[in-house]
Amino acid sequence: MYPGSAADVEHTAVRIESRGDQLLHAKELQLANRRAGDEAICLRELLRVVVGGLYWERQGTLRDLGPREFARGEVTVDENGIPVTYTVQPGDIEAVVAERLCAYPTLASLNHRRDIHPGQVLWLTPDPDLPWVPYYNPWDAPAGFRQIPYQQAIESAGTAVDAGDVDTVRKVWNGTLKAMFTSQETVAAVQKVVDSGDLNALRQLFS
Repeated sequence: MYPGSAADVEHTAVRIESRGDQLLHAKELQLANRRAGDEAICLRELLRVVVGGLYWERQGTLRDLGPREFARGEVTVDENGIPVTYTVQPGDIEAVVAERLCAYPTLASLNHRRDIHPGQVLWLTPDPDLPWVPYYNPWDAPAGFRQIPYQQAIESAGTAVDAGDVDTVRKVWNGTLKAMFTSQETVAAVQKVVDSGDLNALRQLFS
């Protein structure tokens, strides 16, 4: 076989392809190891645990494990360095953002949205002393419950909260959402917050 022959070129191509496969495999392994390490950190902190119901409480302490592909947004922290909010960047993927922050369960539904979008500010930890209502349907929704009108009303209330429009929030709650809940405990708790006009409490309810 002479140097430069077709067979030589073919063997060279095979070696290059093999090296490329090895590099790709190494990168995938590195990512897998990092994910496994991040998951171990999250599990040690018990950050997967969130108690459901009318009042939610995150167990453990959130941690920012650092920017990464599909989770490059800005994180704000409190005086102790614990993440409080996350601003979604273009290209971010919800599961990767949650992985970065050890913030489970899903961040979108926690913030009363179906998915995340660029520019959205995600609140990471609910106040356990304030009520929280689910995005998809009430806890005690009967079979055949009409989810779409409910979700549209939740989103309308959330948009009003973000705009500081308490009057519209009250109209959405009293005129639409209130009748969709059958639990009088939930109705009473939400009504108290709506009547107060406290935007921080309303944000937790609807935004």
